[in-house]
Amino acid sequence: MMKRIFKCGGVMPESHVNTIALADAWNWLLALRHRRPCDVAINVSPTGEWQTAKAVTAEARELLDCLTPLASRAAWVVAQLGQSMDGRIATESGHSHYINGHESLVHLHRLRALVDAVVVGAGTASADNPQLTVRHVSGTNPTRVVLDPRGRIPNDLALLNTDSAPTLYIVGPDVRSELQATTSLAHVERCVLPLNASGQFAPHDVVTLLAEKGLPRVLIEGGGITVSQFIEAGTVDRLHLLVAPLLIGSGRPGLQMTPIETLESALRPPARTFRCGDDTLFDLRLRDTTA
Repeated sequence: MMKRIFKCGGVMPESHVNTIALADAWNWLLALRHRRPCDVAINVSPTGEWQTAKAVTAEARELLDCLTPLASRAAWVVAQLGQSMDGRIATESGHSHYINGHESLVHLHRLRALVDAVVVGAGTASADNPQLTVRHVSGTNPTRVVLDPRGRIPNDLALLNTDSAPTLYIVGPDVRSELQATTSLAHVERCVLPLNASGQFAPHDVVTLLAEKGLPRVLIEGGGITVSQFIEAGTVDRLHLLVAPLLIGSGRPGLQMTPIETLESALRPPARTFRCGDDTLFDLRLRDTTA
C-alpha cells in the first residue's frame, strides 16, 4: 500500500468515484467559502467540523482539517508569516527569496483565495512588488490593500498598474496622492484613515473599513511589522506561521512585539501543525471566531 504524505501544494492523486481527493477537497472549500452548491459529498457540523461518508485521501483530509475553520466562517482575520527556524523573514540586506518552499507558496495562495482582502504594508509593497493574486491555485483574486500612511510607495508598482484585482490604497490624512489619473488606475480606490500617536493606522480602523466595504474576510500578509501590529492590537483570529528548516543566524525578525517582563505575559495560543512540503505550518488560534 502506497504511503501518502500531505503536501500543501503536492501532486494530486487520481480521484476515484468513492474517494475524496485533494482537488475535490479544494473545490469544496471554495464552494463553502462562496456559499454556493458543490457536488462533493462533505458537510459541516454546527461546531464547524467537516464530515463525510466517503473515503478521504490523506492529502485531502489534512487540507480540510487546516482550512475548513476559515472557509466555514463569514468574517475573520488571518495573518501569515514565512520564516526560518530561528525566526528570520529575511537577511540583513532584505533578501528573502526563498525562505519557504513551493508548497508554502501554494498554501499562501489558497489563503488568498479564501479571503475578501489581502493586506500588505508599504515596505513590503515597495520591496517585493507583489501581485497578490491566486495564480498558483484555482479561485478568485482578492481585493488588494496597501497600507501607506506616509504615501511612500512608488507609482510603478504592479498593484497600482495591473487590474487583475481591485486595489484599495489607504493613506494618512496629510498624504497628497500623485497617482496619475490614467485608465490603468481605474481599479485603484484611494481611502484615507487617521493615524495614531505612532504615525500608523490603528489595525481596528483598517479591519472596520474593510468590513464596511463588504470585505469581512481578511489576510494580513506582510511584512513582519504589519503582522505584529495587527496581532498586538488583538485583531487577528489565526496566525499561519510557516517555518522552513533553515538557519539564517542573523537578519530581520518575523514578529516584533512590545517587550514583556516575564513569560506569564507571553501569548500561548492553541496550536495545530501541518506538513507543508519540507516546511511546517503552525496554525495558531489567537482568539475564538464565532461569526
